[in-house]
Amino acid sequence: MVAVTADSKPPPVAKFMSKDKQETLLKITVLSIACILSFSTRLFSVLRFESVIHEFDPYFNYRTTKFLVEEGYYKFHNWFDDRAWYPLGRIIGGTIYPGLMVTSAVLYHLMWLLNITVDIRNVCVFLAPFFSSLTTIVTYLLTKEVKDTGSGLVAAAMISIVPGYISRSVAGSYDNEAIAIFCMLLTYYSWIKAVKSGSILWSALTALAYFYMVSSWGGYVFLINLIRCTS
Repeated sequence: MVAVTADSKPPPVAKFMSKDKQETLLKITVLSIACILSFSTRLFSVLRFESVIHEFDPYFNYRTTKFLVEEGYYKFHNWFDDRAWYPLGRIIGGTIYPGLMVTSAVLYHLMWLLNITVDIRNVCVFLAPFFSSLTTIVTYLLTKEVKDTGSGLVAAAMISIVPGYISRSVAGSYDNEAIAIFCMLLTYYSWIKAVKSGSILWSALTALAYFYMVSSWGGYVFLINLIRCTS
């Protein structure tokens, strides 16, 4: 038997974990908190005004997304909307960036495939907060590649609460910026990985990420200029 004295203390939990496991646990904890914070800070409009689409452009984007879900991509691409740009009307397929609508439609069908019966309006409302959490993760990965792990964690924590990004990604603000910032950072991250590794796989992923960015927002010109200047 082991004698137990008053000075005896149980070993701390950390002693049962290696240093690498402790660091991994810390990174997961910080990233999880940052993602939760990023999502929750963008829900104030829903908590105050319920789950609604607000502003003009987001509502137009919601209408086109609803049409895409109900009619399919072919009719969506060839849809002449006589309720937009009155009295001229608008050819939807040639005048919008469809990445936002396609993303929402894919998530909608995926959730219904998993028997999660959610309305397309709620998918559109919560798309921006959801992608802001993904942006937090990709910001960590990008900064980690450029600098180190500590800088990546700080960058992830900062982008989760930066006011300029929150203003463009609140719940109900269903506009192109909802996914565009994620697409931009994902393209940068994939490109840096491709340059550093020389891998064909990362090069292909960079092309796909860039295509996703181009289909989602006109700000893809920023990618062209930055990548060209640093190449």
